[in-house]
Amino acid sequence: MVRRYEHHAPGDLVHVDIKKLGRIPDGGGHRSVGRTAGNRNKTGTAANRRPGYAFLHNAVDDHSRLAYTEILTDEKKETAAGFWTRANAYFESHGITVKRVLTDNGSCYRSYAFKDALGPAIKHKRTRPYRPQTNGKVERYNRTMLDEWAYARPYRSETERVAAFADWLHHYNHHRGHTSLKGQTPASRVTNLSGQYT
Repeated sequence: MVRRYEHHAPGDLVHVDIKKLGRIPDGGGHRSVGRTAGNRNKTGTAANRRPGYAFLHNAVDDHSRLAYTEILTDEKKETAAGFWTRANAYFESHGITVKRVLTDNGSCYRSYAFKDALGPAIKHKRTRPYRPQTNGKVERYNRTMLDEWAYARPYRSETERVAAFADWLHHYNHHRGHTSLKGQTPASRVTNLSGQYT
């Protein structure tokens, strides 16, 4: 049996998560140029040899599905705390006062740095261990982000993919109808944003 819920107002709960994503070597990875050429690009120069990972820090409002994402270099406690400070400012700029945050049990979210970034006014809830579905709205957002941006087309470099992200996120928040919202956009469910998008 599928149990779905939605909090009554924006800010009642914000889902927070990190998605680890392999960087694309210059010249393109195996998805854009094939396995042989992709491996050649990966080993051809010192910079490409270990392209590493990008860490997408995500915050999704439970009621509206309004999303805020930053592409960062790690998932350390200071990075997660800084991300939350900027995410909270983003939500506040849209008239959303965050009351609760839901995260998994990652060490960065169990740190004093993250606790301090939340402050005394925001309650921190954690998912049960090994139950990512508890944080399902941000997990679904992660999947949508991969399908519609990260792997949507063959990028020739990580720089090209990163450059395409801001437009995709704007489209997601302001133009893309959501089945779970009966075809509405996230921006249409946030009072301060309604009618202000083009």
